[in-house]
Amino acid sequence: MRLDGTGLIEHAGELAGLLADTVDAGASIGFLAPLDRAEALAWWRERAAEVAAGRLAVWVAFDGGLPSGTVSLVFPGKANSRHRAEVAKLMVRPQARGRGLGRRLLATAENAAAAAGVTLLHLDTETGSPAEHLYRSAGWTAIGTIPDYAASPDGVLRPTTIYYKRTGPAALTG
Repeated sequence: MRLDGTGLIEHAGELAGLLADTVDAGASIGFLAPLDRAEALAWWRERAAEVAAGRLAVWVAFDGGLPSGTVSLVFPGKANSRHRAEVAKLMVRPQARGRGLGRRLLATAENAAAAAGVTLLHLDTETGSPAEHLYRSAGWTAIGTIPDYAASPDGVLRPTTIYYKRTGPAALTG
């Protein structure tokens, strides 16, 4: 389900739990563990304005009324960049992993990007993480690794790998 700004605010508490659980399970998505739920809640609430402005799109998969996973697209504001978007915050609750949810969320973002006229997607992920297997198997291309790019949830500096994928008509021609 794609959330608008109001929906994001309405589900911010549940999304904060998803974010905290994902970080505490070791996913390197920009936070250190243990992630305080109040910090996670504030982070999600701050995204509502970006969603309302069209700079961010957020999809959430629900299971039993609780979010089990999410993915976002970040749209750049520059005129020369409107053909691309960044896939961000693809996360799956630890208890929901291994059932293809991450792959379905990624496909949702890719399809929505293509439908919106976005022809190029990019992302970064911790080198050696389980997410790398997902991106490679979904047809993403690694373009390089940056050492000591970000701290893992336990505070250790880790490298990141940058990926891209063409979408829509450009995927067929180039």
